[in-house]
Amino acid sequence: MALTQLQEAQVSTLLSAYCQARVPARVRDQVRLGFRIEGHAVELLESRPSLDDSRVWHEQAIAKFRYGAAKGVWRLYCQFRDLKWHEYKPHPSARSFAQLLDEVDRDPTGIFWG
Repeated sequence: MALTQLQEAQVSTLLSAYCQARVPARVRDQVRLGFRIEGHAVELLESRPSLDDSRVWHEQAIAKFRYGAAKGVWRLYCQFRDLKWHEYKPHPSARSFAQLLDEVDRDPTGIFWG
């Protein structure tokens, strides 16, 4: 089930502000943050220009959030070396999307930002 229009607007507002604040203006020609919302899933993405053609940008997934409408809970996932999504064990779920975004920002395990 897809996010409601209100949920999508709230998530978009939070992530737009987060992406803008996280990357200083002076380096936005080298790195960008963005996101994609599909159904009940939201991916936080980092983009960098190709080494051989700076007009081509490549995306890398940073984190995935999924909303479970039945329980009203957001779940957080990280990507391992196998490039598959795994539940983020230290803080796998929350009722608030903002709580999980804060966890990604703090990144106490180094899985999201290295």
